[in-house]
Amino acid sequence: MKVLVIGPGGREHAIVRSLLEDPNVSEVHAAPGNAGISKLVPTHAIDGNSPEAVSALATKLGVDLVVVGPEAPLAAGVSDAVREAGIPVFGPGKEAAQLEASKAFAKQIMAEAGVPTAMARVAENAEEAADALDTFGAPYVVKDDGLAAGKGVVVTRDRDEALAHAQACFDAGGTVVIEEFLDGPEVSLFVLCDGRNTVPLSPAQDFKRIFDNDEGPNTGGMGAYTPLEWAPEGLVQEVIDRVAQPTVDEMARRGTPFIGVLYCGLALTSRGTRVIEFNVRFGDPETQAVLARLKTPLGALLLAAAKGELDTAEELRWSKDTAVAVVVAAENYPDTPRTGDRIRGLKKVDELDGVHVIHAGTKLDDDGKVVSAGGRVLAVVALGSDLVDAREKAYDGVELVQLEGAQFRTDIAGKAARGEIHVPYGATGSIPKVQA
Repeated sequence: MKVLVIGPGGREHAIVRSLLEDPNVSEVHAAPGNAGISKLVPTHAIDGNSPEAVSALATKLGVDLVVVGPEAPLAAGVSDAVREAGIPVFGPGKEAAQLEASKAFAKQIMAEAGVPTAMARVAENAEEAADALDTFGAPYVVKDDGLAAGKGVVVTRDRDEALAHAQACFDAGGTVVIEEFLDGPEVSLFVLCDGRNTVPLSPAQDFKRIFDNDEGPNTGGMGAYTPLEWAPEGLVQEVIDRVAQPTVDEMARRGTPFIGVLYCGLALTSRGTRVIEFNVRFGDPETQAVLARLKTPLGALLLAAAKGELDTAEELRWSKDTAVAVVVAAENYPDTPRTGDRIRGLKKVDELDGVHVIHAGTKLDDDGKVVSAGGRVLAVVALGSDLVDAREKAYDGVELVQLEGAQFRTDIAGKAARGEIHVPYGATGSIPKVQA
């Protein structure tokens, strides 16, 4: 089959790479892609957020499946346009994508489906925000209600900082969701959905803050690893039973079936597993690590989801190896990143055993050289016999990357490798039953 992948980032490079390993896939195209993707498959310079442009390209290429990577085209209705053209698409329609595009909508769905999550209030002005902050107390959690590429959340003990973030959202014409703080380690679980059925992938953990020790502002994600040896037995099934399946069932009941990836961002708290947020697409950079271990052909799996046939898909198979992904970001990220700098050493990284580079914010200059073109520039992904081995290989690769002003975290998966992640008593097996 022929597949078109929409998006410009590391997630899309990882998806393209996996699709090319699927014997069912004969041809892959990407739009708009990046420097790494363009070395693997034909790329097309279109506006990936335009439903008309994507639908026209998919029709022109005669593809059998469209995979929409990022959140923005999903929220813009790209999947709807492709479906209307009669082409199977992996990615929810505009209405179902509101699970990510609106935090308030997601909270409403969770309440109706009985999904456990943090207590929350929506605030539309400074007075309401202040009242909500005082209700929940510190640490304060303030989320922009719209799409913010993973950077619209502030978690702080400083009430003034929390209010300032809320005010910035109000000034931009938005609203905020203010929540109780959830303690405990976080888990990312991607669940493939076909509108009725759900199939979980391997859980991962990502690192959102820019600096070591989870300090500094939030980013789109600075690294990830999988599997999670410390996660409680039965966690995945519990999340399917109590979170993912009820959500998919509720979306179907509403007449807006969810087809694509339901990314469940979870906290394993002392009061049980709680949903921090939903996203409606593969997470970045967790995808780079998760897909590196997936042995099941990805194209056939995504096509089955797009066609409502996940119940007939083969059981997932995984590598026994551990995967670690470390993001290399541009100078000044996550503010206004420096771009246009040559990136050297990539071939040397790819020559390392069990290590590969996934491109994100990259492009080719006029001389055909790879240069930086975004905040998160690339990820070095390594497979190892265990977490210690995979971390060592990943950081060996990172050290070979030459990019002026580059920044990366040195502690990705460090606590887990040292056995320092502690799951609170009662974190799983005790999800409260919530009456909708």
